[in-house]
Amino acid sequence: MVLSKTASESDVSVHSTFASRYVRTSLPRFRMPENSIPKDAAFQIINDELMLDGNPRLNLASFVTTWMEPECDKLIMAAVNKNYVDMDEYPVTTELQNRCVNMIAHLFNAPLGESDAAIGVGTVGSSEAIMLAGLAFKRKWQNKRKARANPGTNPTLSPVCWEKFARYFEVELKEVKLRDGYYVMDPEKAPSTLNGEFEDVKNDLLEKKNKQTGWDTPIHVDAASGGFIAPFLYPELEWDFRLPLVKSINVSGHKYGLVYAGIGWVIWRSKEDLPEELIFHINYLGADQPTFTLNFSKGSSQVIAQYYQLIRLGFEGYKNIMENCQENAMVLKEGLETTGRFNIVSKDNGVPLVAFSLKDRSRHNEFEVSDYLRRFGWIVPAYTMPPDAQHITVLRVVVREDFSRTLAERLVIDIQKVLHELDATPARTLVISAEEKALKTTREITTAWRNLVKARKTGVC
Repeated sequence: MVLSKTASESDVSVHSTFASRYVRTSLPRFRMPENSIPKDAAFQIINDELMLDGNPRLNLASFVTTWMEPECDKLIMAAVNKNYVDMDEYPVTTELQNRCVNMIAHLFNAPLGESDAAIGVGTVGSSEAIMLAGLAFKRKWQNKRKARANPGTNPTLSPVCWEKFARYFEVELKEVKLRDGYYVMDPEKAPSTLNGEFEDVKNDLLEKKNKQTGWDTPIHVDAASGGFIAPFLYPELEWDFRLPLVKSINVSGHKYGLVYAGIGWVIWRSKEDLPEELIFHINYLGADQPTFTLNFSKGSSQVIAQYYQLIRLGFEGYKNIMENCQENAMVLKEGLETTGRFNIVSKDNGVPLVAFSLKDRSRHNEFEVSDYLRRFGWIVPAYTMPPDAQHITVLRVVVREDFSRTLAERLVIDIQKVLHELDATPARTLVISAEEKALKTTREITTAWRNLVKARKTGVC
């Protein structure tokens, strides 16, 4: 006797996925559906919509790693269900994080003895790492302020701060304006991802200022992009713990550390540079666990992936990859120069990226070039420089490990096609593009917020 199947069973077992009733009807977008659907239908619906996302490897706007070896992908998937904060249950993962901290500390020339353990922690990214380093500076300043007999005579600390940290943790923001043709801060005013140029950390101006005033102003180095580049391409460059005033450094593992997002690291020079009262000790997960983090639960996969890259590649492997990125950036730069249409804004001795602007903007601008490149699949951002160089607009290509020489040459060909197409179209009108409107609005909001912050009298970090 053959039993007939119900309509629901037929949808799942007989019809193709796209003939099933689950895929042929729309799902609610902002409310949970009333009924369950089969797992293959849920997968197909989501997968189809995600096809409209850009290709990560063609996203040349991002510094974030978009390719890793299959063996590392397997390790990531095997650890995707591990909560890193549960150190008592996953002691090996904790050990791997500690090994990463020590390897990176030695890479940055931390003053460690043979038996010394480095002081540092893994974070979700450089943003969290910056917050933690900033908090350590602020707490040390507060402790010194309390210890002084006359609080009114206390010096104001003024290392380079970041807008997000200043806004979230209520410190006054001191900024150095850029100028046309010079897009980093010079030492007399106080690594840049705007045009890839490294900033000068080694200068004696701050040391002289400390001696003249009696201040004890330290330096934090934001090495988010350059921290995994400089040691391999420019080992003679002194920017790290070789400089006595450098007390902490952050770096992004998910950029040139060659790990998927998100993983960052912050390393302190010594225990004295990380106030003990910032470290929390918890025991409800089974053992005493010291933590210094803005997050609590987080995945273990990226920590394990970072350890894989460090031991898999070693110094030799990282050096080879960074040299290859630098060479491919030069191929792209030379290709753009042959068009005769662009000014190259980026420098050769920095982060492997190419920033460039149109020589002639009378007919078309960089935003149009960026928009037309999307038709070929390329995501190349166009953006204005920060104050006081906001009249400069550039296109930027970040050269990552998986951006091969073939792709660099292909991009130049496609840019030439875009230029020919733009030349054949009528000159743009005075109507402001949507991108330019958005940038104008962003600048206005930022200016208003900065004026509000300036009106407040808070501690400067």
